[in-house]
Amino acid sequence: MAHALNANSIPASAISGERLAPRSRALTIAGVVLLVVGFAMVRTNPGFAAKAWLQAWLFAVSLSLGALFFVIIQHLTRAGWSVVVRRVAEGIAANLAWLWLGFLPIAWLWFDGHLDTLFPWANLDHLRETAPDEAALVAKKAAFLNPGFFMIRAAAYLLVWALLARFFVSNSVAQDSDRSVARSEKMGKWAGPAAILFGLTTTFAAFDWIMSLNPAWFSTMFGVYFFAACCAGGFSAITLVCLRAQGHGLMKDLITPEHYQDLGKMLFGFGIVFWAYIAFSQYMLIWYGNVPEETTWFMARQIGQWRIVSAALLFGHFVIPFLFLISRWTKRWRGTLTFGVVWMLVFHWVDLAYLIQPVIPHDLGKYDTYDALLAAYANEAAPVLNPGLLALSVGMLFLLVGRTLARLVRTGLLCKGDPRLAESLRFENF
Repeated sequence: MAHALNANSIPASAISGERLAPRSRALTIAGVVLLVVGFAMVRTNPGFAAKAWLQAWLFAVSLSLGALFFVIIQHLTRAGWSVVVRRVAEGIAANLAWLWLGFLPIAWLWFDGHLDTLFPWANLDHLRETAPDEAALVAKKAAFLNPGFFMIRAAAYLLVWALLARFFVSNSVAQDSDRSVARSEKMGKWAGPAAILFGLTTTFAAFDWIMSLNPAWFSTMFGVYFFAACCAGGFSAITLVCLRAQGHGLMKDLITPEHYQDLGKMLFGFGIVFWAYIAFSQYMLIWYGNVPEETTWFMARQIGQWRIVSAALLFGHFVIPFLFLISRWTKRWRGTLTFGVVWMLVFHWVDLAYLIQPVIPHDLGKYDTYDALLAAYANEAAPVLNPGLLALSVGMLFLLVGRTLARLVRTGLLCKGDPRLAESLRFENF
């Protein structure tokens, strides 16, 4: 059945973001307040404070990266169906222009000579005193894992992401006015190189900012795992903002169950199935290989309270959402889809905690059996519900959403100049 609206009959009130302005200001203020409160709650423990900030910041960064990938892949495939939801994705991706500010506390640790508070490899002499075997492995990586080169790489990642977001967002917004088909052609032309840059930078950022927290451990699949996690969070965020915008009377009759079904398909394919495939493949290969330098990373996540988190992640990030979203109807009904994407955002955050927070005990090798190890670390804490960590994470999320809405207030919610808009309005699944 043809869509009720066409590209020339869309009411201006349906795509204007003006009514979102009060919510933008409120969320931004609440976000800043929660960040201050959260930091005050964790500051007495420098090691945990650094990891808590890293997790909260990467939570916001990963959502924006997932949205940026969504934008890139739509231009790469010349997709028409997604035009009516792409401005929301652009609004989330555009936060990469300021999210680099969240890296400044980490840069301060480097400037102050305390980068090893977060990354043990930054002080190899201290690592030799506390874990000589681990230090011997890390020393072989010193050409790559050294503070100066680390900071140069971080600046490169953040700059590339900001420039990619600016390129696609600025051209899309400019197209609203000039209706230039050439802009679509240009964005499609550069989407391929952008995808390559995106893949390289997210992979090495995952190596630097997450994998090197345990510098003796390594996995060539880790960058792909982080990419899948970004898709899980980013696609969920795009869908949720679209749903809430329509809940406030915006984009009425523009975003339909047909579009939500495809958004759900992308979340299901990239954020659930592909994530689980990579997670299982990484675990299976490392556990089967039984190399101590590799298996200790997973062992640290199977002791104490982390055993519960690992099990919760298995069921919460894969089994339950897989069964819930496999039906086309749960992806088409707004209530069930809203529940599904909120669920995925929560477990994306749990996934980041699972990646960042556990500490690998240096004496794992002294235990003869796995049961002895579990007994020794039966009370190993998992600070997933730490109030300070939660405050920082929710604060960063509020700030991200607040700035996203502020951009949508300025740009509107629809790519009204895209030549494929009419195709998107008529889109139907078969």
